Amino acid sequence: MSQTTASTSDRPDGPLAEAYQSWSDAAAAVLAKSRRSTVEELPGTAEELLSTDTIDGLRIRPLYTRKDETAEPGLPGSFPFVRGADPDRDVAMGWRVTERFGDDTANAAEVNGSILEALANGTSGLWLRIGDALGADDLATLLDGVYLDLIPVTLDAGADGIAAARALLALREKAGAAPQAAAPTAATVTSFGFSPLTAAFSGRPTVDVAEATALAAQAPSSVRSFRVDGTDFATAGADNGLELALIVAAAVTHLRDLTAVGVSAADALRQITFAVSAGDDQFATIAKFRALRKLWARVAEVVGAPDAGAALTHGVTDLSMQSQRDPWVNMLRTTIAAFGAGVGGADQVTVLGFDAAIPADRRTSSATFSRRIARNTQLLLLEESNIGRVLDPAGGSWFVETLTEEMAANAWAVFGEIETAGGYRAVLDSGWIADQVSATLARRDDSVAHRRIAVTGLNEFPNLDEKPLGTDVADIDDVPGGSPRLARVGRAFEELRDRSDAALAETGRRPSVLLLPLGPVAEHNGRTTFVANLLASGGISAINPGPLTPDAIADAVRDGDTPIAVLCASKQRYADDGAAALAAARATGLSTVLMAGPDKEWPDGEKPDGSLRIGIDAVTTLRELLDQLTHESAGASS
Repeated sequence: MSQTTASTSDRPDGPLAEAYQSWSDAAAAVLAKSRRSTVEELPGTAEELLSTDTIDGLRIRPLYTRKDETAEPGLPGSFPFVRGADPDRDVAMGWRVTERFGDDTANAAEVNGSILEALANGTSGLWLRIGDALGADDLATLLDGVYLDLIPVTLDAGADGIAAARALLALREKAGAAPQAAAPTAATVTSFGFSPLTAAFSGRPTVDVAEATALAAQAPSSVRSFRVDGTDFATAGADNGLELALIVAAAVTHLRDLTAVGVSAADALRQITFAVSAGDDQFATIAKFRALRKLWARVAEVVGAPDAGAALTHGVTDLSMQSQRDPWVNMLRTTIAAFGAGVGGADQVTVLGFDAAIPADRRTSSATFSRRIARNTQLLLLEESNIGRVLDPAGGSWFVETLTEEMAANAWAVFGEIETAGGYRAVLDSGWIADQVSATLARRDDSVAHRRIAVTGLNEFPNLDEKPLGTDVADIDDVPGGSPRLARVGRAFEELRDRSDAALAETGRRPSVLLLPLGPVAEHNGRTTFVANLLASGGISAINPGPLTPDAIADAVRDGDTPIAVLCASKQRYADDGAAALAAARATGLSTVLMAGPDKEWPDGEKPDGSLRIGIDAVTTLRELLDQLTHESAGASS
């Protein structure tokens, strides 16, 4: 959307300001009513109260208007490339559906069969894992029957990267000429996939950076050597702004290395591609891809080659957002992530399998099924929803344009800190990167533990009757495509579930807590539901005997056979019957009696041992409950 000149509607006293004030007044009235207070008693304006802050420090407001209009960011394929890197994208195809192969133990001929089948069923890009089961010598077999002038190939060869790159070059040279030559485009660029700088952080095996630079200096223009991999940071816990800053810093380091060996700035820029993590926050993902192109265009402008600053991006669904429990929900997460990457202008998108976070030997679905679902996720978006038929469909949105600008500014500021400290290598060696990623991971973990970030199937709406995967699964990070620093969002809750599964296997019964509902169902149902959901997220079963009076508590405790109980009632019921119910519960010998709801709702006098309420550190609370339940169970059995 283009920047317009000021008009009467934009003035502080114009119609736009009047409409915004009218919305603010109406929103404030609704907020006051929901809080049972007055507008004057609200602790802030409606905008302040309805705004949310992201982990990387950006403020998301509830309403964006023409006041937030920004300058026109140009057309796709032209500087500053915010709207896309490729001016010639085939809108009938959209982005390239890039499928990953080589992570399993199949031989090269079997993998080739899978590749050809995938290409016949909608795959339009290949990402090949070379190493372990497959070597560089297997590339000829792997790519037999693949038209290398039409299908972009990206290598992930780890320490064998140089040999694999040379083998791929040889294959390209030997390939027969096409009946009708097609000019290479951004959509058909092949990448050697060298990621030495980002892999140096994550701990993945990689190539020597000097060897990679030397090969890149001789590479043909239709090939890009370096694939700066943001997933190395994102899956370790980096937020969006930090991921962007680090991959730009790493890419600038490659740029300097290339120009130092005599490569022109324009040619050096064209030797770099980017892998970007796509998460389940669709608007953040859209903005992240747009912001990266803006940042890289600025780098190209500074080095004097702005026309070569089109950042080619490969969106990969974030492995760290995937859950091991209730993995079917991952299909929805990856759909949203693919949507965000595609709308954000990714040139290639890879959707990881819905069970990618589960160790291969614990998966219950076939690899063929998982691949098909992942591939069809993108094909549905492209062919049924027609998402790819419009370039930059989010462009012009006041919210998306503002978020793009703010995310880019945030990342550029961090990039400036890195440059001031001596560049990427200096901050990597000093431990600064590890410290920054650890800090963002800690903020994310804290939000997940307090359930400010919901992880469906884990810290919200868990399925406690789900078939166990086996004990200690959450501690295993050696999954295909993962790195030694992989830190999944829901791992703390899954560790609790593993403990519960172990107890179930050992005793035949899950750790359990007794609910003591007071008053009619209409009064306590909200709180019993909340507590049962909270307990289940830690693998603890809730025993609900139904509405109780204080006189019936002794029988319920005897039948429940657990040392912990939770009183569940309304504020008024606590005032009327809370003291008697607590006394009755204490008299049974329960070791712990908790209450549901805020502590302040309990009347004066003896208090319960704690409360289960919104905003608590659920991980710490559940861990303590499990410690007590498993310890007392072990003591009783001995």
